[in-house]
Amino acid sequence: MSENAMSFETKQAPWWLNLMSGILIFIIGVMLLTTPVKTAFTLILVLGYYWIFSGIFTLVGMFIDTTAWGWKLISGGISIIAGAVILEYPVISTYVVPAIFILLLGIQGIIVGFIGLVMAFKGGGWGAGILAVLSIVFGFFLVANYAAPSMVVSLVWLVAIFALVGGVVQIVRAFQQRKA
Repeated sequence: MSENAMSFETKQAPWWLNLMSGILIFIIGVMLLTTPVKTAFTLILVLGYYWIFSGIFTLVGMFIDTTAWGWKLISGGISIIAGAVILEYPVISTYVVPAIFILLLGIQGIIVGFIGLVMAFKGGGWGAGILAVLSIVFGFFLVANYAAPSMVVSLVWLVAIFALVGGVVQIVRAFQQRKA
């Protein structure tokens, strides 16, 4: 590779912005562990408002940049409708949104598993084949149990743990960025 290709610089967010983001993520993780229902409910409401405003901005942007205006119209409309449904039925959405996420993860696991099987038979080896089969089994398990209350609660706990760990990592990286 040439020297010019390797020497490009990317702009980083200021260290304090990363620190604030890490602290916020950590606080959300703590809240999800201590009061999972209230926190999940609040996050669902935030998601509803986000989708409404995002849809409005997408529709406004459609008039500024008219390329792919049909997709922008559909995307903005669906976003506004989804946000309105969440705000109209926030209690049900607190259960349904994580369940749909689990269903999508299961479908993705099945698809990735089948692709992995194909790759294993094309020379990927036994390891890739075993991982592909595990992905398919796990995907079918998620699809079969996506609406089980225990799965939804487990997802909330998993997100809480990832938020705690991710928040700590982001805080540490912010201080490392500050030193550099």
